Amino acid sequence: MKTLFTTSLFLLFGIMSFGQQIKGSELLDKAIKYHDPQHKWETFNGTFHVTMETPNSSNRNSKISINLPEEHFYLKAKKDTVVTEYDVKKEACTNTLNGNTDLSNQVLKAHNLSCERAYLYKNYYTYLYGLPMKLKDEGTIINDVVEQKSFKGKAYLVIQVTYDVSVGKDVWHFYFNPKTYAMEVYQFYKTDDKGSIKKDSGEYILLTDEEIVNGIKMPKTRAWFYNKDDAYLGTDILN
Repeated sequence: MKTLFTTSLFLLFGIMSFGQQIKGSELLDKAIKYHDPQHKWETFNGTFHVTMETPNSSNRNSKISINLPEEHFYLKAKKDTVVTEYDVKKEACTNTLNGNTDLSNQVLKAHNLSCERAYLYKNYYTYLYGLPMKLKDEGTIINDVVEQKSFKGKAYLVIQVTYDVSVGKDVWHFYFNPKTYAMEVYQFYKTDDKGSIKKDSGEYILLTDEEIVNGIKMPKTRAWFYNKDDAYLGTDILN
């Protein structure tokens, strides 16, 4: 027991010492090297499928295509008998419901179909599945201070990320494995009018397992929870 305790202290202080030496931007570079060792994200052109599981609801199965060089995004989602499609090519947008593109305003509203929502999905999926590489985007502010935190019983190196006001107001924390630099958790909080974090807001996302898509190590499973009470929201499964 004494040997185990001593070893644990040694590992803990080793992580703390390293965290005090490395800067946030340097930790991010190491994480990107782990997830995208061949720098594939900048020219990403690929398709993947995601199953979304939510409590007391049927699954939503999505096919997602992202072509960064061509500025093309496509999402086809099926839930029960309803199939919706969003196709964004640069500034052009097409919405489809059960194979039909000739939709009345009433039908568009009833199924929440719009170009605004298409752009929202484009940004959402490109951001989440482009992490941590997307943290290099313009307007992203990486805090130079690397923290050592324990989350759900595991030790992590953590960076705080904020954004220019033109990009967003949320405050994000990204948790990296101190040995491999794999991204394993991220968490965000809302802020008030003064820019202070609302402690009872936001969510945290636990990442488990990996899938390699076009040479990039992407998290296979993302489980979403509220920060305020750990309530489970749902899980996205890459398949």
